Amino acid sequence: MELMTVIGTIIIMLGIILIYDARQITKKIFSFSDQNVATFGLKVFGFVISIIGGFIILLS
Repeated sequence: MELMTVIGTIIIMLGIILIYDARQITKKIFSFSDQNVATFGLKVFGFVISIIGGFIILLS
């Protein structure tokens, strides 16, 4: 059970990093016209990943 809690915590941290650093990640990868859409997509993906990590912790 403790292993699942650690895995869930790591997944939540990865989601938070995606939300926080989305603009910097997209500056490196995409051109200027695609940055806003890609930033929004990464933030949504990070939010979903964080929710999944929270469910893992909740169910363990």
